[in-house]
Formats: sequence, C-alpha cells, structure tokens
Amino acid sequence: MDMRNIAIIAHVDHGKTTLVDELLKQSGAFRENQAVAERAMDSNDLERERGITIFAKPTSVEWKGTRINIVDTPGHADFGGEVERILSMVDGVVLLVDAAEGPMPQTKFVTSKALALGLRPIVVLNKVDKPDAEPDRALDEVFDLFASLEADDDQLDFPHLYASGRSGWADAELDGPRKHLDALFNLIVNHVPKPRQSTRTDEDFRMLATTLGADPFVGRILTGRVETGRLKVGATVQALSRMGQKIEQFRVTKIQAFRGLAQQDIDEAVAGDIVSLAGMSKATVADTICALAVDEPLDAQPIDPPTISVTFGINDSPLAGRDGKKVQSRVIRERLMKEAESNVAIKVTDTPGGEAFDVAGRGELQMGVLIENMRREGFELSISRPRVLMREEDGQTLEPVEEVTVDVDDEHSGAVIEKLTGPRKGEMTEMRQQGGKTRIIAHVPSRGLIGYHGEFLTDTRGTGVLNRVFHGWVPHRGPIPGRRAGVLISMENGVSVAYALWNLEERGRMFIGAQEPVYTGMIIGEHSRDNDLEVNPLKGKKLTNVRASGSDEAVRLTTPVRMSLEEAIAYIDDDELVEVTPNAIRLRKRYLDPHERKRMSKQA
Repeated sequence: MDMRNIAIIAHVDHGKTTLVDELLKQSGAFRENQAVAERAMDSNDLERERGITIFAKPTSVEWKGTRINIVDTPGHADFGGEVERILSMVDGVVLLVDAAEGPMPQTKFVTSKALALGLRPIVVLNKVDKPDAEPDRALDEVFDLFASLEADDDQLDFPHLYASGRSGWADAELDGPRKHLDALFNLIVNHVPKPRQSTRTDEDFRMLATTLGADPFVGRILTGRVETGRLKVGATVQALSRMGQKIEQFRVTKIQAFRGLAQQDIDEAVAGDIVSLAGMSKATVADTICALAVDEPLDAQPIDPPTISVTFGINDSPLAGRDGKKVQSRVIRERLMKEAESNVAIKVTDTPGGEAFDVAGRGELQMGVLIENMRREGFELSISRPRVLMREEDGQTLEPVEEVTVDVDDEHSGAVIEKLTGPRKGEMTEMRQQGGKTRIIAHVPSRGLIGYHGEFLTDTRGTGVLNRVFHGWVPHRGPIPGRRAGVLISMENGVSVAYALWNLEERGRMFIGAQEPVYTGMIIGEHSRDNDLEVNPLKGKKLTNVRASGSDEAVRLTTPVRMSLEEAIAYIDDDELVEVTPNAIRLRKRYLDPHERKRMSKQA
C-alpha cells in the first residue's frame, strides 16, 4: 500500500485538532453512527479543559488506496520538545493559518524547524468564512514569513488551499463548491513525497524512537518511524544510544500501528510506517532500535535547551497530608524522573538536602501542566518561583530573550509598550496598526516576562493577546524589579473569621474567604503598601451587653482574589512558595516562623 507521513502544524487555536477530526470523518475512519467526542485527538483531560494540544499524537486515514499517517502537534512553544522530535518522523507538513490572524509566533517557531529539515509545506488558510477573514493578506504574510526563514525556491513555491475545518471543506479557489475535503486529501497524496524509506525494506531493521508511552499491560512503548527493513513480532533487536553505546537487547512482544483513532496489533512493521513497539525495559526517546548487526545509531534532532527552572519540594506546611496520598520526597522523585524520561525538554536534578528537586523546562505553561497533572494524581508539593537559567560564554553572562507578539486595541498599546520596554528591559522591533488593533513585536528577557501575563490582562481589560517564543541569548541586561506590593501574612493557626477579614479589607486585597483553614506564615492577601504585614485573620468581635441598632448586621466581604496555578507561581517572590494539593492552592512564606524569617532575610 502507498504511504504518506505528514504533520499538521499551526499556532494555538488556529483549528488543527478540529481539522483532523474532519479528515477522520470524511475518510471513513468513523462509522456513520459512531459516537465520537469533539476534538477526538485531544484525549488528555487537561487538553480538553484548556482547549490546547499538549502531546503530539499520530493517527492514520486511508484515501483511495493510500495510507496517510497524520501527526497532530502542539502549538505552544513550551511543548517544542514534542514538535522537534515529531518532524523527524514525517515527509511533509500541512501549515494551518487562521485567515483573520495570519501567521503567528508559534507558527514561526514550528515552521522554522520544518523548513530547516527541508520539508515542503502545504499551506491551508483556515476559517475563511469568518467575517473578519482576509485570506489574501494572510497568504502574503505566509510568503513573507517563509522568505524571512530563508526557505529555498521549492519551499517558497508552496501550494495553498482555502478551508473551513469546522464546516469540513477545503477548495483550491476561494469561491469553490465548499462541500468536502477531497482537495486536501488529493494535494497531500500528490505533493508530499512517499517515505524514501519504503524502498529500503531489504536492509537491516532500524527505527528512531521519538515518543515514549506506558501501558499497564505491556509496559514501556516506544513510537517512531521505521527507517529501513522489516520487523516481525518475536524478533530480537537492540537499542543504541545517540553515542552508539548498546543499552539493551530485547525481544519485541508487540507491534502496533495507528489505524484511525485506535491502535491495532500488526504482525510485521515495514520501512516508512509509523509504529509502536513493546518489550524494552530501558530504551527511551532518541535511542535507535535496530537489528543486532547494526552498530551505527540514527541521527536524532538536537533539542533546544531549557530556559527556566522551578524547585519541587515536599509539602511541609501544618496542613500537609490532609488532601493528598503522595507526600514523600521518594515518590515525588520517582514521578519526576518518569516525566523527564518521556519528555526530553525537561531535566530533573537533586538538590543538596534531598528533600527537593530542580526541574528545568521551556516555560511556565509547561511547568504548570506538569504540576497540575501531579496534583490530580494525588501529590502534595511546595513549588518555588521560576528562575531563569543563565549561560556563561567568554567570561560574559548571557540570558534568554523571547520574541513577544502582542495584539491589543489601540487605546491600550501605550500601557503595554511602557511596561515591556521600561522596567522589563525589552526592545521593540516592530509596531503596526490595522482596523483599530495594534500589533507590537518586542524582544524581552525571559526574566521580565515571569508574572507579567496577569498584569497584561489587567492593562488591556482582558482583550489583549500575548504570544511568546524563545528568540536567543543576549548579554545580561541588569536588574529587573519584581513585585512592588507586600503581602498580608497570617500570625495564627486556625479557621478564618469573616469579621476579622472585613476589618483587614482596608489593608489590601484578600486571597481567602471566611471559614478557610489558615496557619502561621501563610499568605492571605496582598498589602496595599510595599512591606509585608503580619495580621490576625481569626480575631472575632468582642461581645458586650450593649446592643447598638444597625451595627450588628451581617458582615459583607469583598470577593477574594482566586489565582490559577500559573498565576500563583508567577506571583510569589523568592522567599515564598506555592503549596499545591489535590484540592487547594495556597501561598506561603518559605520560613513560616516569623523569627526565622527575620534571621534569614538578614543573612540574605
């Protein structure tokens, strides 16, 4: 059977996963009456809640005798580690661009990786039926993007289609029949080359492992594309590291191929197909699985280095162990090591005390997703403020800089430019206005962006869109001011009282409501001044036998500020932690005892 391997790449929310749903439907991968969840490819709970793709997942469809393996990739740069590996499995990419928004920063990130590998993209202008769609302008911007990424003449001569993934049609002309996706299927078959491996079935078996999974019944599963040869179930193969060292020899117990949304067991894998193997105990991502006669590993894509690190520690607050079952450092370490194995963009190191672990990764979103997954699994953790990782080169300290693209209404552009280029040490590289909107592009140090997103939403009244992608390394740009306000710290253990909180409201914004457990050293609100203040949230009203009319009416509290996990991590200072349990997110001081806190701040 003929075969094509493609990846679908796009910016967040440009409609990748919805389009793959339609491709599956129209190719007959689902029965007419089969109940299928919307965005069937986003199978993880977090992906469904946030409406984003986090893990790259392959699927396959059959079209007129050709099997098309499709990989749905994440759009966020934080999950770039997934994207970089996936592109080495495919022979073509479909670049999906929103006809209203045009190419966006994350599109640029993934496209630059695809062009560097020599892939020739197919461009699909999606959502052309939106009222504010401008497909011609979007197409020009795609061409300019390819030219700026130094695409060659073949890549610049890309075919394009107009489409609406939600309505399930794609046409070569804007005023085409708008009935189905046949034009896209035919273009994939005619434009994307056959896997060059498919002619090399008589050589020794070799496959590069690109993603790692686990199954409760068969154990570790490695997925990748077969580069050469054939492999039957029961054959004995070996795993080689990137350096060519032999890791292990094992018998293949299972081979699975992607057929529609399901994985089917097959007896033999052939060159060019994307398959999953089981039977290994040590082999991992970027290793080469090959016949025993092979001694040269396949080239693996280099992975961009991590830019931020966060410390994961045990939860040692007075409320520890009430919600979660997994609280020991040994269990936390096992879980983090397992994560680092399957996610090549994360690195885990032990800290000197052994009670905490430094986890380095790509961004706050990636860390937030890992912590959220762990708290749902029953872990209790204390999390530090993210630190940006620096580099030393030729005696000079370098820091990571991100390209930030901001789309805001014209009236908010001044406030955004002032914040990015002033205290955050950013440099504006481009600004253009169109139809009441302003697009600002700036290069800002990663340090300056930690905790900025909440402030940005306040400045733009929730209407602004901010995207960021790793740009490069520059000489250290000097100190960047942190949070200006101090915090309100509880000086007692117990349960908060409405009357006490009502009296504290003039001191600042509250993070807790009445009848919530609090402890000494827990942060319960933000102070209206720049210093920390210790307060008593348990102090009830002193009762006397004199009753004044009207003074004893029910206390009305202002609604407390509730932070999401990422907001809390970005909000805290260096001497503070976020306590994360399955049912709660609390802010606290690193040292709960006030005397110890004073002593440590003097030492610092």
